[in-house]
Amino acid sequence: MSAAFVAHVTELFRALGRVAARPMFGAHGLYCDGAFFALVLDDVLYLKADDESRPRFLAAGLKPFVYQRQGKRASLGYYRAPPEALESPDVALTWGREALAAARRVSAAESSRPGPRARRRATAPAASRGRRHTGKA
Repeated sequence: MSAAFVAHVTELFRALGRVAARPMFGAHGLYCDGAFFALVLDDVLYLKADDESRPRFLAAGLKPFVYQRQGKRASLGYYRAPPEALESPDVALTWGREALAAARRVSAAESSRPGPRARRRATAPAASRGRRHTGKA
């Protein structure tokens, strides 16, 4: 992966906020103010989509990022950025805002769902919550 390409796309999105590229699994994740909104792999930029923004990506004919997991195709909800977004800062910002909004919506929805830990805590008897079990009566 080209460090110059990662630097280029990071610069395109600077106006969104504090944008940082972090290496991850042979790729780079792009974060804006802590929200993971884009992925760079093999000098290709992928942008986050959700149920609200996916129709725009599909209408533009953009392909999803897919990979093989346990012999099956899997997708993370990222779509290839349009070529013009890599050449025009204005177009990049339009698509970047869309991806950032999707990342924030997905994050908010995930944080509002109780995780397995919260479910276990909610179903534990009230008398045992917060107490250490020492094995002594």
